[in-house]
Amino acid sequence: MPSKLYLGVDLGTSSIKLSLADEGGKILDTESRDYPLSLPKVNWAEQNPDDWYLSCIDALKALHRRNDLSRVASLSFSGQMHGLVILDKYDRVIRPAILWNDSRTEEEVDYLNNVITKEVLLRETGNIALCGFTAPKLLWLKKHEEDNFDRIAKIMLPKDYLAYRLTRVFASDVSDLSGTLFFDVQRRCYSDYLLDILGIQKRQLPEIKNSYDVIGTVLPAIADQVGLSHGTKVVIGGGDQAVGAIGTAAIHENEISISLGTSGTVFAPIDNYSFDSLGRVHSFRHATSKFHLMGCTLSAMGSLKWFLEEVLHTTDFVTELESMPERVSDILFLPYLTGERSPINDTKAKGYLANLSLFYKREDIIKAVVEGICFSLYDVYNAMCDLGLHVSSSRVIGGGSKSKRLLQILADIFDIDIKTITTNDGGALGAIILAMVGDGRYHSIEEACDALIRDKDVYHPDKNKHAIYKKKFQAYKDLYLRNKIQ
Repeated sequence: MPSKLYLGVDLGTSSIKLSLADEGGKILDTESRDYPLSLPKVNWAEQNPDDWYLSCIDALKALHRRNDLSRVASLSFSGQMHGLVILDKYDRVIRPAILWNDSRTEEEVDYLNNVITKEVLLRETGNIALCGFTAPKLLWLKKHEEDNFDRIAKIMLPKDYLAYRLTRVFASDVSDLSGTLFFDVQRRCYSDYLLDILGIQKRQLPEIKNSYDVIGTVLPAIADQVGLSHGTKVVIGGGDQAVGAIGTAAIHENEISISLGTSGTVFAPIDNYSFDSLGRVHSFRHATSKFHLMGCTLSAMGSLKWFLEEVLHTTDFVTELESMPERVSDILFLPYLTGERSPINDTKAKGYLANLSLFYKREDIIKAVVEGICFSLYDVYNAMCDLGLHVSSSRVIGGGSKSKRLLQILADIFDIDIKTITTNDGGALGAIILAMVGDGRYHSIEEACDALIRDKDVYHPDKNKHAIYKKKFQAYKDLYLRNKIQ
């Protein structure tokens, strides 16, 4: 009998990527498709959910032309979080999805945090309101698009829409639902109190599943179209950060993973539920069904991309990062180009480039941008340390993990070992692991991580550099406070 194959589906903001793996977790082939991002107004970000589905089907067909997809035993998802997808009673998409990086909901966030109050939100969900979360989007829709709100039959998150189209099973998982602000993270259920505030009912919401649960099989008509077998299992998967953490084996307490994508994330698994009473970091369910603390910064590698492409007019990231000098300048960069989420939760925060002089050169400024990105993540890490986190190392994934110079700076700033794994694509590997666990290839996520994930490189911190960076980080914090918009 031919060996089984597994599919990981990574639904991102700019593209969908499908990764095909064998029983040993080796990625055999990948296929991706881009789709448009709509920015109809300032601070708005939307996408057509049908673009996700059609891109997924097209990528599956391309994979089938090169591989025998009938051997795929199961597939699972890593999905962009928080996006609001709404269907009517005929299962038609009512309006474009409002995405995680849409910040039109400042008034709704203010209402939730200051009228309903942060204390109540923390009690009911474990988190305070942020523009990115799903609940404020529903309040905005209720106020500004009442006709659309009244037509809602199903409320979904982005990856759940793909799962629904493939199976017609209406389900979501605990990790993704944790970012909605209407899910009680501690009690693993919807918050009746928040649902009443939002004006929605449980029948409009998906069934709650573990991230590794099989929700059904691919519909026969779709399976025939893309070369899958009729018995291909669909595992619901999870939010991109939790699934990425699975892909880096960040599954035990006092371990962290760092994601260096367009946005940046520090992810810390915890065994027992707790939350940050100051609301600096999120308290969510992990894809393991335990818990995690997470802080997300909005412009990590996105800041570097903006600076290199829009300011310096270059796309040669490798050369520019390799040219960074060893010296640490006093140039400061605040990467708050679209406001900031964790830990300052300030939508009005602005980007700054400070302390320039004629002495400095192009490469000094580039290094300052990289340092600013690392400082923003270090700020999140410090908030977690205030809550009792103790770690000695972190695995790193995302586009930024390809740069050795950047990773050394990250190690020097954090004062911990920074590790890379044998694949940069932790999200895809995490989805593949969930598919394997759902199929029974491994009995648990822990067993799969032990068998499949291997470290590649380790970057040790320079203690002298860390002492310098500790002082520079304080200057970074002071710059934000001096220029904070009240």
